[in-house]
Formats: sequence, C-alpha cells, structure tokens
Amino acid sequence: MLKHIVMFKMKADEGEQARKQNVEELKRRLDALPGKIEDIRGYEVGINENDNRASYDAVLISVFEGEDELNRYRKHPEHIKVLDFIKQTVESTAAVDYTDE
Repeated sequence: MLKHIVMFKMKADEGEQARKQNVEELKRRLDALPGKIEDIRGYEVGINENDNRASYDAVLISVFEGEDELNRYRKHPEHIKVLDFIKQTVESTAAVDYTDE
C-alpha cells in the first residue's frame, strides 16, 4: 500500500474568520472524494487543533494500492476541482508518499 500524506497551510490574508471557514470547506471537499474516486483505499482528513501559527491547518492521510492508483486519483476530475479550491485558499503544502511495508 502507498500512503499519501499532505499538510495544508491556509492563506491568512483575508483574516482569521475566512481562514477558518476555508479550512472547514477544504475538509468538506476532501471528505467527499472517497465516494467519487474508487482508487482510494483509505482516507482521513484532520483539522489542526493547535493555535500555533507555525503549524499547518489541515492534514490528509490517504491510502492507495500503488503509484498507478495515486496517479489516477491526482488526475481525476473531482480531485482537480478540489485542487482549484486549494490553489485559491492554500498558502503552502508539504507532502510525503511512502510505501507501508
């Protein structure tokens, strides 16, 4: 199995209220993907509870059979829609892909 982990830091230039709304909306959109993309084997989205601004705001932990399935997920039209939202609202991301062996 291949684990794909992404952390998201939201833009804060529109204020704290907008940042919090955007992270909730990101979670909602990401949470909808497993019902639309069959290559997903495991999926968890979490919102950071630490108020430290150095921390990332949300994390995605997803599981795929392998690299081919992950690549299909990345190109899936429903994932692309979420990416469009991410490009508008996210300041930075950090990602790790690893094999769970």
